[in-house]
Amino acid sequence: MARLESNFTNMLLVLTGISLFAAITLASVYTATKEPIEASKTAGQQRAVHEVLPPYERLSEPEPVEVKGVGTLELYKAYDRDDHFVGAAVKSFSKNGFNGEIKIIVGFDEKGNIINYSVLEQKETPGLGTKMVDWFKPVVQTKKSLVERITGYEVAAGERKSSVLGKNPATDPLTVSQDGGDTDAITAATISSRAFLEAVRNAYAVYKNNPDAVSGATSASGSEN
Repeated sequence: MARLESNFTNMLLVLTGISLFAAITLASVYTATKEPIEASKTAGQQRAVHEVLPPYERLSEPEPVEVKGVGTLELYKAYDRDDHFVGAAVKSFSKNGFNGEIKIIVGFDEKGNIINYSVLEQKETPGLGTKMVDWFKPVVQTKKSLVERITGYEVAAGERKSSVLGKNPATDPLTVSQDGGDTDAITAATISSRAFLEAVRNAYAVYKNNPDAVSGATSASGSEN
């Protein structure tokens, strides 16, 4: 078999062939995985919507809602078996995270109280901003340390005021304590915390203009701390 002469033309042909092969391979992989990835994201979002809402019988199709200065958010309205409005979920976001955009879903009851939230996408710093997944929920009792188990004494931890569940943005500011609010930011991740709370406030901006809940959402409604 004759060897190719080592010259610029032949080198260019070989490199072009390799590049074309790599491009075709990547395109094939992208085509093969795009649909499963999108299906997985859709299924995850549907689970998140269910998790943040109160019990319901019927869920509306997502309604795109434009928020001035923010963009388009999605509203899902939930109804009971008598077709009474029981709450809504809003897919929201903030572009001001430490590493870019944060996407969440927030669930509200018929009076605008926050039921739950789920973080859909974020690229924050591992071990810091990523704690938003559960930082803004009630503190879960952790296991006792070895010292506590041996001595029988419990080391008191400082009270953390970070949960937004049960709060109503109509009456609660939902800003971090560093900015004069009453919500404790994630330790060493204030920027991520601000972005998360901004996404929650954006969600409420959509919710409060929902005709099914506007009367309840704009009045004081016994929020929990």
